Amino acid sequence: MTENVLPRDSASAWERVARRVEAQNWPAGALYVVATPIGNLGDLTLRAWQALDLADVIAAEDTRATRSLLDAWGIATPMMSAHRHNEASAAEAIVERLRAGARVALVSDAGTPAVSDPGGRIVQAVRDAGLTVVPMPGASAVVTALMTVGVTTDAHPGFAFAGFAPTKSAARQRWMRQWLVVPGALVFYEAPHRIRDSLADLLAVAGPSRQVSLARELTKRFEEVATFPLAQGQAWLDADSHREQGEYVVVLHPLASRDDEDEDEAQDSAAGLEAWLDALLEQVSVRDAARIAARATGLSRDSIYARALALKSRNPD
Repeated sequence: MTENVLPRDSASAWERVARRVEAQNWPAGALYVVATPIGNLGDLTLRAWQALDLADVIAAEDTRATRSLLDAWGIATPMMSAHRHNEASAAEAIVERLRAGARVALVSDAGTPAVSDPGGRIVQAVRDAGLTVVPMPGASAVVTALMTVGVTTDAHPGFAFAGFAPTKSAARQRWMRQWLVVPGALVFYEAPHRIRDSLADLLAVAGPSRQVSLARELTKRFEEVATFPLAQGQAWLDADSHREQGEYVVVLHPLASRDDEDEDEAQDSAAGLEAWLDALLEQVSVRDAARIAARATGLSRDSIYARALALKSRNPD
């Protein structure tokens, strides 16, 4: 017997929220850019479901792939094709439909259209025509991987998403070197049949001790996320033949990661500097306080001056 893990009142709650969403503003003559699940059918949002059902037509990267999603959710909206090879002509057709007052939903095979997926040219064409674009956020492989890995911290909040890596090794290594100048985490997609070669190239340009996280089959039954130094990448792939299956999100960790102890030390240092400045500002000007503190700490005079100025404004004479 399977245990019911849904809330006891889930059906009525769903209906209640669905009615509220349905009553929201759904402008006609608008392009609805709809994120779809990256693997788990349950990750379609309520707004996305209603947008797809309400649309007059769905512009899909692959109508066969999208049909499976629509059938699962009981959506009968007709579709048109909008992929990389016909994006310019599809954009013209969509603009014409919008000008006639239609609602058009734009989807890719999985995830968010126009983010390393077709759709960017269509969105640009609609905006250039002065028409409305309504984003329907949802599943994203990039964000899902970052949520799982945890490399974006207060100390290192930034990351760069580089899309898909080039297919040839020499071009891929040049591409990787260009992106390695980014101080935060580097995130990119890789196909399963190229993940071994891609890891070898990453090892060559980033070095054996650099930490990398590999996320495959995200949100699916056999989801797997692993973190290790690049030197261990080939051994990790060798350990399970299934690891050369399923699309990958690769997350290269920042070069110098600070742990919690480092962050505490930085916060203590900042508090100490403020204490210094408070004492100096009782005796000298903001400019002189910044000059003295910069000489004592070796920090930038400009940054200390800005901090001293802020302290002075909070605590005027």
